[in-house]
Amino acid sequence: MDTQHLASMIDHTLLKAEATEPQIRQLCEEARRHNFASVCVNPINVSLCAGLLKDTPVRVCTVIGFPLGATMAEVKTFETQQAIKDGATEIDMVINIGALKDKKDDLVLRDIVGVVRTAHDSGALVKVIIEVALLTDDEKVRACRLAKQAGADFVKTSTGMGPGGATVHDVALMRQTVGSAMGVKAAGGIRTLQDARAMIEAGANRLGASASVKIMAEAGAA
Repeated sequence: MDTQHLASMIDHTLLKAEATEPQIRQLCEEARRHNFASVCVNPINVSLCAGLLKDTPVRVCTVIGFPLGATMAEVKTFETQQAIKDGATEIDMVINIGALKDKKDDLVLRDIVGVVRTAHDSGALVKVIIEVALLTDDEKVRACRLAKQAGADFVKTSTGMGPGGATVHDVALMRQTVGSAMGVKAAGGIRTLQDARAMIEAGANRLGASASVKIMAEAGAA
């Protein structure tokens, strides 16, 4: 895989609570330099990133209901509306994990549908974070099916804030469940080129990483 193609699969990520404006500016500069797919930032930083990345192919991704997913569906919908108004073009939302475990699939579905409809009305993509480290394989499959039913564009492994991140097993299971019609984003713990390649081979077509520049250096990018 050439470095340009690899870069086009990476969401260059900075979601730490203590992220400062200079760090966000640096994130955007790195994303512009490497032509990453997007920067993934907290909602408060969307407007800044949208301004810095205007007239570049780098998209602005943000997170909704992050990191727990335990906010009301209506709040997630409002968050999505505001993020898009501020310039986000990709939305990574966290499902209601407790509801999934309670087998309240209608509630989980409604949660996702509200965000998907709002985002798609403005041409934004939606990635549904299922937080694999907290789920059984059966729950992972159910979460992926609900995301697909809701019309989401991607399923995503992890917030990066949970007890574990992406694994080859989980990415392969998610790809098998959603088929070729949806994207699969691996995120959490992807720190090396070897990690990135393993996730891609397992079926991921988008990667979330804060170590993106290091990964590109390993791949031989200037």
